[in-house]
Parts: sequence; structure tokens; C-alpha cells
Amino acid sequence: MPSSIISALSKSPVKNIIAPVAKKIPHKMTMHNHQRVDNYYWMRDDQRNDKNILAHLKAENDYADAILSEQKPLQDTLFEELKARIVKDDNTVPAKDGNYWYHSEIQGEQEFSNFYRATSFTGENKTLLLDVNERAKNYEFYDLGDVSISPNDQLMSIAEDTDSRRIYTIYFKDLSQTAKPANTYLADTLVETEGQIVWANDNKTVFYVKKDLDTLLGTKVYRHTLGTKQADDVLVYEEHDHSFYMSLDKSRDDSQIYICLHATESTHCLMLSADDPSGEFIDLLPYQERHEYHADKMGDYFYIVSNHKAKNFKLMKVAVDLVNNMDNWQEVIPHRNHVLLEGIEIFQSFLVVTERENGQIRFIVRTTEGENIGDETPLLFDDPCYFACLGDNPEPESTVARIYYSSLTTPGSLFEFDLATGKRTLLKQQKVLGDFNKELYKSERIFITARDGVEVPASLVYRSDKFKKDGTNPLLQYGYGAYGITIDPNFSSQTLSLLDRGFVYVIAHVRGSEMLGRHWYDSGKMSYKQNTFNDFIDVTKALVSQGYGAKDKIFASGGSAGGLLMGAIVNQAPELYLGIGAHVPFLDVLTTMLDESIPLTTNEYDEWGNPNEYQAYQDILAYSPLDNISAQAYPHILVTTGLHDSQVQYFEPMKWVAKLREFKTDNNLLVFKTDMDAGHGGASGRFKSLREKALEMSFFISLLPESASKQTI
Repeated sequence: MPSSIISALSKSPVKNIIAPVAKKIPHKMTMHNHQRVDNYYWMRDDQRNDKNILAHLKAENDYADAILSEQKPLQDTLFEELKARIVKDDNTVPAKDGNYWYHSEIQGEQEFSNFYRATSFTGENKTLLLDVNERAKNYEFYDLGDVSISPNDQLMSIAEDTDSRRIYTIYFKDLSQTAKPANTYLADTLVETEGQIVWANDNKTVFYVKKDLDTLLGTKVYRHTLGTKQADDVLVYEEHDHSFYMSLDKSRDDSQIYICLHATESTHCLMLSADDPSGEFIDLLPYQERHEYHADKMGDYFYIVSNHKAKNFKLMKVAVDLVNNMDNWQEVIPHRNHVLLEGIEIFQSFLVVTERENGQIRFIVRTTEGENIGDETPLLFDDPCYFACLGDNPEPESTVARIYYSSLTTPGSLFEFDLATGKRTLLKQQKVLGDFNKELYKSERIFITARDGVEVPASLVYRSDKFKKDGTNPLLQYGYGAYGITIDPNFSSQTLSLLDRGFVYVIAHVRGSEMLGRHWYDSGKMSYKQNTFNDFIDVTKALVSQGYGAKDKIFASGGSAGGLLMGAIVNQAPELYLGIGAHVPFLDVLTTMLDESIPLTTNEYDEWGNPNEYQAYQDILAYSPLDNISAQAYPHILVTTGLHDSQVQYFEPMKWVAKLREFKTDNNLLVFKTDMDAGHGGASGRFKSLREKALEMSFFISLLPESASKQTI
């Protein structure tokens, strides 16, 4: 271990195990006449090949393995439990798209699903399109991005990331029966892309977004003609404002190709006829700052979900040739103060509207043609709180729609709804192997009054025969609370391993999501970010006071922006928690938001604030987890990250752990694991990822007061 890395050693009072303590090199940063000193700034390495940094990460990994060695049998037991609940031979329900029915299958010990198509729902003339396990076998990390079929069904594109940086290479495969040999890959290869292509209707032209390798933003759209070199591709659009994310799409009726630009609070869309790929993209409508919308086309009309003078969005309709003048728009669904309009799916004779009221998602079918135009039919489910989303519905002429449904007690289920009557048919429900019995578990949705009087929703699940609401159960509370992303109550067979051991599992729907509408998001970001942390802490306190969890057996977990949440609560209320799981956590908020060279920083100004401005600097400084570490006792903490993380750089948790070791006054566990092959999404493959889950579960279970394997360090 290089002496330049380890400036000091600490030993466990129990195990005599050496913990790595990083060297300190003061790095001064001054902004707005305020100076900060970061002793661990040296840990940043954009190339991820600095020998000293890699040695320190290895030392942390070795330390974590050693200090958690007594938990290894429990980890293995949990891994086998999680794996044993998974159906090894499984498949998706075939979905019709054009002339074929598409589905995926996975078998035995395979990590990935393979893709097939057939000429009927029952599988006639089934053909293997893509052997993903064969493609992935030579890589430690493998992520399959978009798979796309050409309009004439004869060509397929696939996108692959083998470095976990979300930089994809796109390949093309000839699926035609005349291909010699069969299933031949074309010479065309598109590198350094976002992983998405859109086909023009000529079946030979595609559009893709190329990444800026420094910022990792997609900034340029290129047109590629099959059979030509990527170097000859034509740049059709470049976005110079790095506050926008860029993606591509195709209209529901396949007539238009879209370039979609989304900032946190603004949208800009351009369109091109899919029949004229050599033409120029034009604005769908004039750009307006803070106008967010989603537009889609069916036949002669655009349907637009817009927040123009409508905080919770409204649905508008307009003739195609009048779309760029908002005065021509006609209101279909008005704005409602207590209902968030999340989106629509267009069918030829129906709209399926996704909306949310009082925290619960729901679907309304609206008739758009015939005698009953304007009629609405709700699609109904059973559980008091649940997650649901539109499934794969590729054909707009269909009179049925597939919707995926799940709750904290109901395994994932695919329903097909008759759009005219609302009648539902269960196509498939996730099988949970072993002795799982849904009737043993109960879920609740409760509302907890936060310190400012606001009611915060929380979703809970527990095993009924192991829960008495007497303040004796261990409790794991999960949270996220950023970007307007709502974490709905969804079934997880993995969580059963905790519930069966008496845990209560809770999702705290804190401000920063859109659980209770757009205002719920607005009141949990930028200068209001502290509300997110207050909500989470207040939910914890209320759950303890109401007997849902034992005050000395409370755990919390979160990842990415949820990892920021974990970093904030352990600074602000460390006494509430026995153990914390912080995964790919965003912790060095102020330094990152001041560094425009770090990937994605400029996209985030409308989320966190731009600290180049004085007030935003002060707001972020007040909660930034790294900047607010102090000399106090902290809970037991498990930190995980991926070396190649493209969203939250590995050095944020690395620096945070180093500073915690310097300041914390307790002897509690602080372990830091880095997956040297993975990125933001963790390990790839259905079984490999279970190891990460088993690691956290064993960490928490082993900390319980009655656990014989309790450790301190």
C-alpha cells in the first residue's frame, strides 16, 4: 500500500483490522468571499487510472471485506434466498408490432434475456433475434440499450455499453431471409452515442445522438445512411446550451421524427417528416422558457400535455398545420389544482390518460371518435396503494391497452384492458418461488405531519404475523426526493427477506418528488431543498412514536440523489438511525455544482441552484453533506459506488468516507465498497446485482441488538 495514500492507521478495538485513512492535501476554494478547504480534492481522477487512487479504493475494498467477514455467511444465505425466489426459466408476454410478435426469454443461470419474434402470439415460426448472453459473455459489465426494428421489419439496431459509462456503440443486424449468411451484422457501427436511434421510413436512414466525451451530454444529432461510414454522417442539429438533455422520438403515427430537448423546467422540440429524412428539422412550436410540454401526433392532430398557465399540466389538441401558434390550441382536459396530469398514450379511437391525485396514480380512457366522443372510463385496480404504468402498446389501432401493475404485496402483473368497456384480463403475474403467500403481508398508506404542518405520505409494508405496532420491529425507511421522480409502492421479492425477519419497510414520499403534484416537487428543490430532509426525518420520528419501529432499530437507505438524502440526514439527525445504506451517493454538492467540467453539472442548475449566484451558494452550503460533516457520532454506514459511474463520480463517496473517518467520534462501522467494473446502475445481470442487495441486508440485520454478529469499528 503506497505510503503516499495512507497517512495514518486506525485499528478496530475488536478485530485489530487496519482501516485506511487517506492523506490530506489542502485545496482552497474561494467563492463569494467564502473559503472552503477540501483536504481530499486530490482523489478526483477523470481518467480513473491514477495508481494512488486505485490503491486507496482497493484498500477500502479489502478493509470492507475484512471487517464484514463475519457477515459473509449471512450474505451468502441472503443471496441464495433472493436467487431462490426468481423463476430461472421465464419469458415476457408477446407483443405485436407490425407483422410480428416480439418477446424475450431467459433460462437457467443466464444473466440476461434473449430476444425473439414469431408470426403469431402462440409462437409460430419463432426466431432468435439477439442472443444477449453471447454478446455479454466476454465483459465484466454489459448493458443492452435500445433495440429497434426498422419499419419494414428487415433490420435491427442494438446499442451496447461495455464500460458502464452510458456511452453506447450501435450495431445493425440484417434480419431478412435473404441475408447470407442468416442474421448477418452490417459493417455500420456508430460509436460514442446515447444508445438510441430513430428510423426514417425509407428503412435505410437513421438518426442518433452523439455524446460529448467530456461532459457526457448528448449535444449533436447526426443522420446516418446504412452502408456508409460514420465519418461521413451529416450533423443535422447541435445544441450549445448544456442545460438541456437531448433525446429522439417518433410520433405515434410514425409520420414525424422528433428531437426532444428537456431542461429541468423547459422543453424544446423539433420535428422532421419521417418520409423526408434529408429535410431540415423545424421547431414544433416557438421556444418559451419554463414551458414544459410533451407533444405527440395521430393523423391530423397533435395532442399536447402542457404546463402553460397550468402548474399540474393540461391536455390540448390542435390541427397539425396550426400547432406552432398556441392561440389555436383547444382544451381537452383542463388544469386541476389537485390532479397531476402525467401523460397520455394515443390510440386511434381512444386516449389513455395517466394522472395522479392525493399520491395515487390512475388511468382514464377517453373516447376520441364515434358517438361517444369525450366519454371517460376509469381503469380499476384492487390495492389501496400501488404502482402502475402503461406497458408495451406499439400499435395505435389496437382497442386494448396493456398496463403493468404492482403493489407492496402484489407481484408484478400485466393486465390487458378493453378500452371500450374497461374490462381487464390478467395476462401474466410475476411468480415468486418458495413459500410466498400474499395474504401474510399487509400494506398501508399513511400521512405524517411534518414540522411545518404539511402532510407527508408514506407507504408501508410488513408481515402481519410479525408486526404488532408495539415499537419493537426493526424498520427500514427508503427515500429519494429529487427531479420530480416519484417512487411508487412496488413489489420486490427481495424485500421479503427483511419482512420475514420482522422488518417494516417504508417509502417516505418526501418533497422533491411529484407524489402530490407539481407543487410537491417545487417545494423540495433549490432554495426549498431542506424540506426533503426535514420530511424524511419527521417521517422517521413519527413512525417511531406511532409504534411502527423500534427507536434503536431504525435503518435508512437511498441511492444517487437519495444518497444525498442519506448524507444530509446523518449530519442533521444521526441519533435516529442505527444503520445507513448510501449507494452511488451525490454528496459533494457544492463543489460539483461549481465545476462545469463535471458531467451533467449544467443540467442541474434548475434542480439544485447555480452556486455561482450568492444565494444559491448559501442554500447548497447549508446542507451539502461533505461540507457539513462535523465532530459527532454517526450511525453505522455502508457506502457503495462504481468506479465508472457517469452520473455521480466515484470520488464523491470516496472523499465523504475519508472525511467521515477524520471527524466522526464513534466506533461504529464505516465501510466503503467500490465495484471496479460498474457504473451508476451497479452490477449488470439479474443474479450479480443480488449480491449488492444481500450485502446491504446482511449489514443491517447484523447490526440488530439481538444479532450475535453485531460489530463495532
